[in-house]
Amino acid sequence: MYSLVTTEVKTDIAPDILSLLRRVNHYLTDRGITAYLVGGVVRDMMLGRQVADIDIAVAHDALEVASRMADDLHGKYVPLDEDNGVGRVVLTAEDRKWELDFSTIEGGIEPDLARRDFTIDAMAIELEELLRNPQSPVVIAPSGGQEDCNRGVIRVVSESAFGDDPIRLLRAVRLAAELSFMIDGDTEALIKHHAWLIGSVAGERVREELLRLLVLPDGGRHFESLEDLGLLDSIFPEMVPTKGVTQPREHCWDVFEHSLRTVKAVDFLLREGDWEYAGAEVMEAVPWSLELAQHFSREVGHGSTRKALLRLAALLHDIAKPQTKMVEQTGRTRFLGHPQEGALAVTDIMERLRFSTREIKLVEIMVRYHLRPTQMSHEGLPTNRAIYRYFRDAGEAGIDILFLSLADHLATRGGNLDIAHWREHAEIVTHVLARHAGEEKLTAPPKLVDGHDLIELFGLSPGPRFAEILEAVREAQAAGEVTTREEALPYIQHTFNISLRKDN
Repeated sequence: MYSLVTTEVKTDIAPDILSLLRRVNHYLTDRGITAYLVGGVVRDMMLGRQVADIDIAVAHDALEVASRMADDLHGKYVPLDEDNGVGRVVLTAEDRKWELDFSTIEGGIEPDLARRDFTIDAMAIELEELLRNPQSPVVIAPSGGQEDCNRGVIRVVSESAFGDDPIRLLRAVRLAAELSFMIDGDTEALIKHHAWLIGSVAGERVREELLRLLVLPDGGRHFESLEDLGLLDSIFPEMVPTKGVTQPREHCWDVFEHSLRTVKAVDFLLREGDWEYAGAEVMEAVPWSLELAQHFSREVGHGSTRKALLRLAALLHDIAKPQTKMVEQTGRTRFLGHPQEGALAVTDIMERLRFSTREIKLVEIMVRYHLRPTQMSHEGLPTNRAIYRYFRDAGEAGIDILFLSLADHLATRGGNLDIAHWREHAEIVTHVLARHAGEEKLTAPPKLVDGHDLIELFGLSPGPRFAEILEAVREAQAAGEVTTREEALPYIQHTFNISLRKDN
């Protein structure tokens, strides 16, 4: 028998969702197919959250239903999992894009719910029942999902849940973070016991759950949860050697703890987390604006944003320190080349997890150049030439690296932060950002000469020297030493000791 519980949804179901579900129900009832809303959509309606995904279980072949419904409703059909009979219909309704995932009920709705991951997702509402009574539909919750929703608890439906699908290990942490729920004690023990299984999950599935976690505020705290449960080592085995690796005395923590703290510092700088070692004067020195907030919220790939990838770069920025550590005869500890080796390691990690080429390149550059902001000037503010070179090398990651550098500073000093040095660092970042935003010609100066000029005016043959000469002119422009074509030609003559052709 079902455990039927009548409950009132905390907020009205949005009219556009009801309109969409009526269209779906009309198609199904015409064919005599029983359907249920299941999983997250039921949970989100009960919690008064905006519905993002719609999962529908049907007493029929779900692939056939999804395929024919897509044709009937002028949508797009996507076979998600042919082995397990899961199909997706992508519809545009009410100027919105909807994704409806259809699965096949095997043996009735109660056994179907018993195979699901967590009790808060093991609930169902018959579609016709919802449309008849949208404010207080009968909810089928045989494993106590309604009570766990009310208590704010993540609890597995059965002890075999993680063995049946190990991605649920990561999903438990993500759901707890997303909903501000606690993981049940027994479920937590099961996660720790099965944590090693996450290494067997396909990279693209880990990437999807990881990114859904990384876009949330307080990313550092979520990484700590993964570490406490034993999942971080299994997702990033390359992090294990960083544990216990000591650093120079200006560092408060070993490499591993410093990496976790750097993510927390990123959260703080993005105004999405706390930094226990900082007062108002620390935050006041850090530049912030609507434009920066929009920059970090921009999408990079499917499911990823700049802030999510910045958090990932913060976690992995010192991953190559163990193999590059050396102690000089003077006793000084150094990690020569760790940004370059770290960039290579990060590329391997992200390829394993099936990140896109653009996502990999962005994080790889952040790791490769994370020390550059503090190297742009040994005294005072960096020159225009130094800023030009920085953005030339950092490209679209330039702004992100500036904030990673600030986070690295905070996570190095901790409670021993020298506020004067911090202000100097923040002032450099502020200056570079202002110059970048205020003078596009500094980072992308208009072309004064080109390869054709070098051939026609100087009689040079195409080759590697072309790029050297043209880049030198661009740097001189950025520094304000050359502003016109008429100034560029004698600059080339003098700098490279070459003469204009006599016929020019």
